[in-house]
Amino acid sequence: MRFTPLPLAGAYLIDLEKKEDERGFFARYFCFNEFLDHGLNKHWVQMNTTLSRQTGTLRGLHFQRPPKAEAKVVRCLRGAIWDVIVDLRQDSKTFGKWCNAEINDVNRTMLYIPEGFAHGFQTLMENTELLYMHSEFYSPEHEGGLLATDQELNITWPLAITCNSDRDRALPTLEQLQPIVL
Repeated sequence: MRFTPLPLAGAYLIDLEKKEDERGFFARYFCFNEFLDHGLNKHWVQMNTTLSRQTGTLRGLHFQRPPKAEAKVVRCLRGAIWDVIVDLRQDSKTFGKWCNAEINDVNRTMLYIPEGFAHGFQTLMENTELLYMHSEFYSPEHEGGLLATDQELNITWPLAITCNSDRDRALPTLEQLQPIVL
């Protein structure tokens, strides 16, 4: 696996190192030792999947607060997404900053999201399916969110938003949100 640091400390793009032959390829998605070498979470307790039927669907920005804050690894199994993370760590030099990556079923890139970040994405294709690994169990009383269309964040979503949940449209802005203290 190749780990490429993103501009927000602790976040990485992870690319597969494929061993290819006439049959196709073999690659690792996870290696305890390689995650350890990069100082990343090595303990995963839950895996989830999402399917978004429409191009332009917006999901997020979601996170969990301590003591149930979670790291995530996200991979696109089918389709394509424009993936965004926002640093919500109170003491971070990049608090309130965001970065993005296109993740799809062709590049097979994964995104490592550390604790203290909000995560969301917009689908670039119909029937896009994601796989998530989570370092913490889902805890409804610790879930949080950030308005993905917040003017202060100024995230430039690549497509018109065709589908978004009522819950996500009602999330607080960065100004209304209490920063995450880890």
